Amino acid sequence: MVKRLTDICAKGGFKLSKWISNSRTVLMSIPEERRAKEIKDLDLDTNQLPVERALGLQWCIETDKFQFKTFLQDRPTTRRGILSVVSSLYDPLGILSPFSMPAKLLLQELCRQNLKWDEVIPHSLSQRWRDWLEDLQLISKFKVERCIKPSCFGRPDKAQLHHFSDASQDGYGTVSYLRLEKNNITHVAFILGKARVAPLKQTTIPRLELTAAVLAVRVNMLLQKELQVRLEKSVFWTDSTTVLKYISNETRRFNTFVANRIAVIREATDVNQWRYVSSKENPADDASRGMRAGDFLKCRRWIKGPEFLYRSEKEWPKLDMEYRVISADDPEVKKDLTMNVIVKELQNPTSHLIHYFSSWAKLKISVAWLLKMKEALALLAQKRKELLAAGKGGNRRYSSKRIVDDGESLKCKPGCKRLGAFCETTNKNQCFGKASDKTYFATGSRIVKKILNED
Repeated sequence: MVKRLTDICAKGGFKLSKWISNSRTVLMSIPEERRAKEIKDLDLDTNQLPVERALGLQWCIETDKFQFKTFLQDRPTTRRGILSVVSSLYDPLGILSPFSMPAKLLLQELCRQNLKWDEVIPHSLSQRWRDWLEDLQLISKFKVERCIKPSCFGRPDKAQLHHFSDASQDGYGTVSYLRLEKNNITHVAFILGKARVAPLKQTTIPRLELTAAVLAVRVNMLLQKELQVRLEKSVFWTDSTTVLKYISNETRRFNTFVANRIAVIREATDVNQWRYVSSKENPADDASRGMRAGDFLKCRRWIKGPEFLYRSEKEWPKLDMEYRVISADDPEVKKDLTMNVIVKELQNPTSHLIHYFSSWAKLKISVAWLLKMKEALALLAQKRKELLAAGKGGNRRYSSKRIVDDGESLKCKPGCKRLGAFCETTNKNQCFGKASDKTYFATGSRIVKKILNED
């Protein structure tokens, strides 16, 4: 490979130099003038290979492991000083996510208390900061394998990504592993870890668990694109049965927050890719809660993965209970809107009239009054037409004519009271009345007059 790369670049006029490798055989094949200056004077047979920087990380060439170089900076105990120290710990792969989580929580607490950037933090918080700085010195002892596959492993028969997610009141996180199989031999390698603090606004644990699941899905999409390995379908692990219920749901409708995140998960994954793992076996629990340096250095699970990944799939954790049923009183389920409609059939006017009166005699009297009113209105209409015709013949202009007998008050007749259900007004004096030989009728506020002959 060294010779091929050198020849290709030489054709374009580029001369490759500063070569370095963890293989002494490869280094010996490279001319001394083209080696990195740190190994030019080394005796490759006896001397130990140095530590170099590779993509911002400390690479121990002799052991082929990544390590972290830490040193205490003289910074004030303010928000600005703390952020400067925490940011100096370069960790693009999230290897130190459980250890860096307490420092992130401390910065969030300073933001919650609205402390200014250059304001000295309270004594209770400064003690937490000093404890974290003491732990920072221990991180220089931490090392992790650079290669995700052992040199003697060869080409794997099966490669599969496993993503673990978890959340707590403090934060949420995810960690991804690559599981390789060859000749019934299994190797699990750490790929990527992420840890994030929970929002300042109070959020329920199921929502944070769902957010962590979405983060795992996005990490999977990234690794599927970047890893140049033929991968089988990824497996996603969570210790939240609520999240598993939401993902497998086919009947319920959720509130906007949950619905949007479920849409992202269902679009990128299948329901059968999600599995349950207990909190004790979930390595993402370390990222969501944070760890002290001493516990982190002793923790094998974060880097090596849970023990069950080294066993066959039949021995992986399974959830005994049924998790596909979501109760209707779940706070994230949209309430069903129930509408009650009463359909009232139109009743026949004759039937309504018959059922309105309690006796046959009252019904007959009322019908008689209605018929009499009908005749009076018909004669009134004919009289009005005659008056209008006479007015036009005499070239007189009529706008309207109200026929009211001056000086006489209208008195309601006894028979009129029985027609109360059919009058639009409640004023008895505006219904029916009689004065001398004149009978008056009224509908609403319009008074009509008809001269009737006495029976």
